[in-house]
Amino acid sequence: MLRVFESVNNLLLTAGIATALLLATGLVDAQEGAIADNSVEAELAKRIETGRGVFETRRKGNCLSCHLVIGSELPGNAGPPLIGMQARWPDREALKAQIYDPTLRNPDTIMPPYGLHRMLTDEELDVLVDYVLSL
Repeated sequence: MLRVFESVNNLLLTAGIATALLLATGLVDAQEGAIADNSVEAELAKRIETGRGVFETRRKGNCLSCHLVIGSELPGNAGPPLIGMQARWPDREALKAQIYDPTLRNPDTIMPPYGLHRMLTDEELDVLVDYVLSL
Protein backbone atom coordinates (compact mmCIF):
# COMPACT_ATOMS: atom_id res chain seq x y z
CA MET A 1 0.00 0.00 0.00
CA LEU A 2 2.88 2.34 0.81
CA ARG A 3 4.37 1.70 -2.65
CA VAL A 4 1.07 2.60 -4.33
CA PHE A 5 0.95 5.79 -2.30
CA GLU A 6 4.55 6.63 -3.26
CA SER A 7 3.80 5.91 -6.94
CA VAL A 8 0.70 8.09 -6.89
CA ASN A 9 2.62 10.81 -5.04
CA ASN A 10 5.46 10.66 -7.60
CA LEU A 11 2.93 10.78 -10.42
CA LEU A 12 1.22 13.82 -8.90
CA LEU A 13 4.59 15.48 -8.33
CA THR A 14 5.59 14.82 -11.94
CA ALA A 15 2.23 16.10 -13.18
CA GLY A 16 2.60 19.19 -11.00
CA ILE A 17 6.04 19.91 -12.41
CA ALA A 18 4.75 19.40 -15.96
CA THR A 19 1.81 21.72 -15.27
CA ALA A 20 4.12 24.33 -13.79
CA LEU A 21 6.35 24.13 -16.86
CA LEU A 22 3.36 24.51 -19.15
CA LEU A 23 2.14 27.49 -17.19
CA ALA A 24 5.58 29.04 -17.22
CA THR A 25 5.76 28.53 -20.97
CA GLY A 26 2.34 30.10 -21.34
CA LEU A 27 3.45 33.08 -19.27
CA VAL A 28 6.54 33.53 -21.39
CA ASP A 29 4.38 33.38 -24.54
CA ALA A 30 2.01 35.94 -23.05
CA GLN A 31 4.92 38.22 -22.21
CA GLU A 32 6.37 37.82 -25.70
CA GLY A 33 2.93 38.63 -27.13
CA ALA A 34 2.74 41.77 -24.98
CA ILE A 35 6.20 42.82 -26.13
CA ALA A 36 5.20 42.17 -29.74
CA ASP A 37 1.99 44.18 -29.25
CA ASN A 38 3.99 47.09 -27.80
CA SER A 39 6.40 46.90 -30.73
CA VAL A 40 3.53 46.97 -33.23
CA GLU A 41 1.94 49.91 -31.43
CA ALA A 42 5.24 51.78 -31.31
CA GLU A 43 5.83 51.14 -35.02
CA LEU A 44 2.31 52.33 -35.90
CA ALA A 45 2.79 55.48 -33.77
CA LYS A 46 6.03 56.16 -35.64
CA ARG A 47 4.32 55.64 -39.01
CA ILE A 48 1.44 57.94 -38.01
CA GLU A 49 3.87 60.67 -36.98
CA THR A 50 5.79 60.29 -40.26
CA GLY A 51 2.47 60.43 -42.14
CA ARG A 52 1.58 63.60 -40.29
CA GLY A 53 4.78 65.14 -41.60
CA VAL A 54 3.85 64.19 -45.17
CA PHE A 55 0.35 65.56 -44.58
CA GLU A 56 1.58 68.93 -43.35
CA THR A 57 4.61 69.47 -45.60
CA ARG A 58 3.92 71.94 -48.40
CA ARG A 59 6.29 70.20 -50.81
CA LYS A 60 4.65 66.83 -50.23
CA GLY A 61 1.02 66.34 -49.26
CA ASN A 62 0.11 69.90 -48.32
CA CYS A 63 -3.25 68.42 -47.32
CA LEU A 64 -3.97 71.23 -44.84
CA SER A 65 -4.33 73.65 -47.71
CA CYS A 66 -7.67 71.95 -48.54
CA HIS A 67 -8.73 69.86 -45.53
CA LEU A 68 -9.75 70.70 -41.98
CA VAL A 69 -8.17 68.62 -39.25
CA ILE A 70 -9.22 69.28 -35.67
CA GLY A 71 -6.45 71.13 -33.88
CA SER A 72 -4.67 72.29 -37.03
CA GLU A 73 -3.77 75.89 -37.75
CA LEU A 74 -5.16 77.60 -40.87
CA PRO A 75 -6.89 74.59 -42.42
CA GLY A 76 -8.45 74.79 -45.84
CA ASN A 77 -12.08 74.23 -46.72
CA ALA A 78 -11.93 73.16 -50.38
CA GLY A 79 -11.97 69.48 -49.41
CA PRO A 80 -14.03 67.60 -46.84
CA PRO A 81 -12.99 67.76 -43.17
CA LEU A 82 -10.91 64.77 -42.13
CA ILE A 83 -12.86 63.60 -39.10
CA GLY A 84 -13.83 60.03 -38.17
CA MET A 85 -11.82 58.65 -41.05
CA GLN A 86 -11.84 54.99 -39.98
CA ALA A 87 -15.63 55.02 -40.04
CA ARG A 88 -15.72 56.86 -43.37
CA TRP A 89 -12.99 54.74 -45.00
CA PRO A 90 -13.06 51.26 -43.42
CA ASP A 91 -11.17 49.87 -46.43
CA ARG A 92 -7.57 51.09 -46.14
CA GLU A 93 -6.77 50.24 -49.76
CA ALA A 94 -9.77 52.25 -51.00
CA LEU A 95 -8.49 55.31 -49.13
CA LYS A 96 -5.01 54.80 -50.53
CA ALA A 97 -6.49 54.53 -54.05
CA GLN A 98 -8.42 57.76 -53.44
CA ILE A 99 -5.24 59.62 -52.52
CA TYR A 100 -3.28 57.92 -55.31
CA ASP A 101 -5.77 59.01 -58.01
CA PRO A 102 -8.99 60.69 -56.85
CA THR A 103 -10.16 61.15 -60.44
CA LEU A 104 -11.13 57.47 -60.54
CA ARG A 105 -14.06 58.15 -58.20
CA ASN A 106 -14.71 61.74 -59.26
CA PRO A 107 -13.34 62.90 -62.60
CA ASP A 108 -14.19 66.52 -61.71
CA THR A 109 -12.28 66.60 -58.41
CA ILE A 110 -9.78 69.33 -57.70
CA MET A 111 -7.69 66.98 -55.52
CA PRO A 112 -4.34 66.22 -57.15
CA PRO A 113 -3.50 62.58 -57.96
CA TYR A 114 -0.59 62.30 -55.51
CA GLY A 115 0.47 58.80 -56.51
CA LEU A 116 -0.31 58.87 -60.19
CA HIS A 117 1.75 62.03 -60.69
CA ARG A 118 4.50 60.68 -58.40
CA MET A 119 4.14 63.56 -55.98
CA LEU A 120 4.39 60.99 -53.19
CA THR A 121 6.29 57.71 -53.07
CA ASP A 122 4.54 54.45 -52.20
CA GLU A 123 6.02 54.61 -48.69
CA GLU A 124 4.83 58.20 -48.25
CA LEU A 125 1.36 57.18 -49.42
CA ASP A 126 1.31 54.31 -46.92
CA VAL A 127 2.29 56.46 -43.92
CA LEU A 128 -0.08 59.21 -45.07
CA VAL A 129 -2.94 56.70 -45.08
CA ASP A 130 -1.91 55.56 -41.58
CA TYR A 131 -2.09 59.17 -40.40
CA VAL A 132 -5.39 59.97 -42.10
CA LEU A 133 -6.97 56.82 -40.63
CA SER A 134 -5.85 57.97 -37.18
CA LEU A 135 -8.00 61.11 -37.52
